[in-house]
Amino acid sequence: MVIQESDLRVQKMSDTKYIAMQRIKNLFALAKQTLHDDPYLAQHYVDIARKIAMAAKIRMPKEYRRQLCRHCKSFFLPGVNCRVRIKQQREPHIVITCLNCGKQMRMPLRHKKGKVKT
Repeated sequence: MVIQESDLRVQKMSDTKYIAMQRIKNLFALAKQTLHDDPYLAQHYVDIARKIAMAAKIRMPKEYRRQLCRHCKSFFLPGVNCRVRIKQQREPHIVITCLNCGKQMRMPLRHKKGKVKT
């Protein structure tokens, strides 16, 4: 099993979880390639990746979680099936609007100074 130095979390994983993570990465790459040609197949790849993550009891990496709608679980590709806006009101944040279900997701751009993780 070859482990890259940049994947520090992967070093702590068992072989099963490592294989599951590799399959999730491959399925998201396939979904990104096929979204323009066949959006149903791309969604099917993402559904399989989510099921693999649930079966292996691993959290989907943040980079992949942000490519999914939190409401309808559809795969996002900016400009194709979602709209991305940067808002400055109150706290600066990104608003992603799903064009399939119409719901919005908000992601903060800055960490709160008052909160300390323990």
